[in-house]
Amino acid sequence: MANTRTVTVINGDGIGPEVSAATIRVLEALKVPLEFEFKDAGAEVVAKFGTNLPHETVEAVLRSGVALKGPTGTVVGGGLPSANVGLRKRLDLYSSLRPVKSVPNVKTRYENVDVVVVRENTEDLYAGLEHIIVPGVVESLKIITEKASTRIARFAFEYAKKNGRKKVSAIHKANIMKLSDGLFLDCCRKVGREFPEIAYDEVIVDNLCMQLVKDPTRFDVMVLENLYGDIVSDLCAGLVGGLGMVPGANIGERTAVFEAVHGTAPDIAGKGIANPTALMMSAVMMLEWLDLKEEARRMSGAIQKVYGGDVKVRTGDLGGSATTREFTDAIIAAL
Repeated sequence: MANTRTVTVINGDGIGPEVSAATIRVLEALKVPLEFEFKDAGAEVVAKFGTNLPHETVEAVLRSGVALKGPTGTVVGGGLPSANVGLRKRLDLYSSLRPVKSVPNVKTRYENVDVVVVRENTEDLYAGLEHIIVPGVVESLKIITEKASTRIARFAFEYAKKNGRKKVSAIHKANIMKLSDGLFLDCCRKVGREFPEIAYDEVIVDNLCMQLVKDPTRFDVMVLENLYGDIVSDLCAGLVGGLGMVPGANIGERTAVFEAVHGTAPDIAGKGIANPTALMMSAVMMLEWLDLKEEARRMSGAIQKVYGGDVKVRTGDLGGSATTREFTDAIIAAL
């Protein structure tokens, strides 16, 4: 067996502990050479730590280099800054990677979606640099740099090359934000010239949204600034059944966090009926990143087998009646 690697597990809020436990059951059934170290983050730990992102959690991820993370809650319009954003900033997880692919027997308007959203994670409006100028007037800063734009463009093209993808589309609003989005496009073009085997085009973000809902097969890998990426990645998830059906990863130079990108679902927390598919798929990405290719293939195959087989093994969000444990049992049986 390969040398054992430590993975930091952040259960998160709401249904987070349930989907995390289900995912770890599958990983243990695979007998992966991993040890799990549990750390805290999220809205539910503020009373204990005085913060939603304890220092010891960040330090643990820095030590292990890899984390598996459940969803964490954020107060809308107030409260502490997002734990997700804080984790990305402190670990310099500059790339958000979200592959979006149709799942067998999950009925949507499309059956052949296969796109990848590569989102810059560290700057743009989403960085939350805002202040009150005078009462009633708030200024929010959009920061775009050559360094960050070049880095995310290179990530997108290298991902495309490594994974046999054919095209990278740079998504922008440079027709209006000529300097900031113009700089982003300049960086994408420069990097693109280093990859002549990968087709490259540019699409205005509002037109992209229209084209995606008309014909998502037109697109392959999309690279976007932070805010556009946040919106478009959720739109793409809607094409295949929602956020509960897609994995996510935030990747830096030396550290990566693989997470469920859906919400905490407090209305069903503790009921044992949450769908763990998204975090399980994220764990597949984690195994691939750790170069545990065979284990990743087996886990991915089991998920596909369960969805491609008995339609009764479905959680409530997909019209079934299976509990989280029953669904997880089916995945383990299919390994």
